[in-house]
Amino acid sequence: MRDLAGLQTAVQRRLDELVAGGRELGVQVAAYLEGRLIVSAASGIADESTGLPVTPETPFLCYSVGKGLTSAIVHVLAERGELDYDLRIADVWPEYARHGKRDTTLRHALTHMAGVPVLPSYTMPEDLLDWDRMCHVIAGTTPVWEPGTRHGLHEWTYGWLVGEVVRRVTSRPIGRVLAEEIVRPLDIDREVFFGVPPELAHRVARLKDRTWAAALERLSADLENFDRAVPPGIRPDAALANRHGLVRADIPSAAAVSARGIARVYAAMTAEVDGVRLVSAQRLRTISAVRTAGPDWTTGRDLPKTLGYAAVPGTTRVGWNAAGGGLTGFYPEAGLAVGATRNQLRADDNDPLEGIVAAIHAAVVKV
Repeated sequence: MRDLAGLQTAVQRRLDELVAGGRELGVQVAAYLEGRLIVSAASGIADESTGLPVTPETPFLCYSVGKGLTSAIVHVLAERGELDYDLRIADVWPEYARHGKRDTTLRHALTHMAGVPVLPSYTMPEDLLDWDRMCHVIAGTTPVWEPGTRHGLHEWTYGWLVGEVVRRVTSRPIGRVLAEEIVRPLDIDREVFFGVPPELAHRVARLKDRTWAAALERLSADLENFDRAVPPGIRPDAALANRHGLVRADIPSAAAVSARGIARVYAAMTAEVDGVRLVSAQRLRTISAVRTAGPDWTTGRDLPKTLGYAAVPGTTRVGWNAAGGGLTGFYPEAGLAVGATRNQLRADDNDPLEGIVAAIHAAVVKV
């Protein structure tokens, strides 16, 4: 067994320093190696108004992290033969066939090549709470490009696009599928959610803006397609996250997770965790392989996609970074799964959480 006992102490010390120095308000970092928890550290305040402390099981609303959970559900169902990546979406969701989308496949959706990243400019927060409305909007969309010919981050639409396929195939809402097929087997029912139950909503960390809202304004000004995929009324910022009702709804492009909980999900994809393994080693290789090339339509930059995830540039990590704070995913070559959350949203060139996770990866590789 690898000797990594000092890693937990080092990460906890670093988180305490970040909070004490005002760099972070509340923060978590967790890591699993070959299915074994090697780091679970937390520091700071979850909610300034109440003084609620952050613990390892505190959920944080993390934009984009939900995409990884949505994808994991698909892979679990595919492992059982209940879904096929080349399923035509319209075969289970007939309304989706309109406007040249009849041959769009689940594979196109998973790789953000479906051509439907756009939402109406007038979309507002209350619309996000209405599953049927959002699916109706997406089904009625004309693709921006021919499905399969290019890729672009489906920032919001990904969750409903893939989630409705799951609902049609299983006859269950995606929040229930997540709970029954992933969360309960992994014993993380207090740490990972689509739609937090009302009686647990008080445990969710309250987000606070530091520099992220200004960064979103710059993205809106600088990127030609950004506002089409991320309309101004539903930018993924602290104000939106703290609206009453948002954390209680199934919005599967976002999720309420602890760092430990989301790392445990990724760990169970890469190895067996307390008797649970979500996908086979062969499927893991399929999931991890990069499927796209060229600049992303939405972000205008390099954002290569695997089957349901992003291959994070500058790292060997596959997963999703949380918009404005945090990161999640796994390192296929190392058998390492990680999660990091924060509640003070920011845009940093030198994100301390990236530095901590990189140090964990380096320590594992050295050993």
